[in-house]
Amino acid sequence: MENNSYIVSQYLIYLALSLSVTWAVGRTLYKNGAVFLVDTFKGREGLAESVNHLLVVGFYLVNFGWVIRGVRSTREVINSQQMIENIASDLGSVLLILGAMHFLNLYLFNRIRARGESLRNREQPPLRPAEFWRPAHDVK
Repeated sequence: MENNSYIVSQYLIYLALSLSVTWAVGRTLYKNGAVFLVDTFKGREGLAESVNHLLVVGFYLVNFGWVIRGVRSTREVINSQQMIENIASDLGSVLLILGAMHFLNLYLFNRIRARGESLRNREQPPLRPAEFWRPAHDVK
């Protein structure tokens, strides 16, 4: 019976810590990513806000799903030391996933931004001066 109380305590502490950290990281990314997205989408604030909201929803779905899937233990828990070690290991996995997702998002947005910059900096093809160009219906 005592072994079971350690496992339940481990699950509850793991969930509380992991979900709290995930929520805090998501809020930070949402708040600080807004400016970056406005720049990425060339000042179109409505589009940037919509994309930012969709990204944070996806972020929460993936990470909360990962955290909740981690609520199982194949490791023995017979004392508080083992419980803390298990929680630290599981929480470390969550933090690594959060960090990897953060850097993946930064990489992808940097690529989008760089592509937008290269499209903006392309030279326009040369056009004939307007005084030499006549529409076909004006030619007699």
